[in-house]
Amino acid sequence: MSAPLEQPLALITGGARGIGRAIVERLCEDGFATIILDREQEAGTALAGELSDQGHNARFEPIDLADHDGIRELVARLPTPTVLVNNAGVFDNKPFFELEGGDFTRMMNINVTALFLLSQAVARRMRPGGRIINIASRVFLGARNHAHYVASKAAVVGLTRAMAMELLPSGIMVNAVAPGAVATEMVATQSDEARAALLALQPTGKLAAPADIANAVAFLASPRTDFIYGQVLMVDGGKSLGGGLGL
Repeated sequence: MSAPLEQPLALITGGARGIGRAIVERLCEDGFATIILDREQEAGTALAGELSDQGHNARFEPIDLADHDGIRELVARLPTPTVLVNNAGVFDNKPFFELEGGDFTRMMNINVTALFLLSQAVARRMRPGGRIINIASRVFLGARNHAHYVASKAAVVGLTRAMAMELLPSGIMVNAVAPGAVATEMVATQSDEARAALLALQPTGKLAAPADIANAVAFLASPRTDFIYGQVLMVDGGKSLGGGLGL
């Protein structure tokens, strides 16, 4: 990466598609050099190429969040970032009585433990003024048919607050963004009935665009933003105002 020394660097996990891609694109627009971290090598490489062709400083690095030792090794050989965005995660639907221990183990390993290990490795090298932004979800308030996912995102919120307290003396600002329902590829593949039911729960009558989440991340990543620690920025079209039931 040939970024000038003064150009800030952002690492974004799950940056090849969906919300992650929107975050990468927005941070590039804001003047960041970006490293796209994702397990989808073809999509990540293609995005890095598109952004480079547009004059941005972007590159792709493969990451497997299930490989905890590999996370540390990757961070050790990457440049020191100014911003880390922990966006990657896994999700699936399963009713409460059908959940098994393995479902929880997989969800927590990727959504929580990998996020912690990556953040810890980055924070050891991050200079004062660095930012860590975790992508949580409004479902930490509660939701049906994916208790394991709800638990993992509630853990992300708690971890965000704990990290903010411990890293504040080092000059590192830690916060979270909690999206509601977002118009991603996953939603697009659902049936018309499922999408209609989802929209019926939205106070705005529409889903968030990935760019809406990226804009919130950009606010927390901006060097102009300060004095905000351990907060959860809800980007859910007001849905959380009505309680935590539903998706």
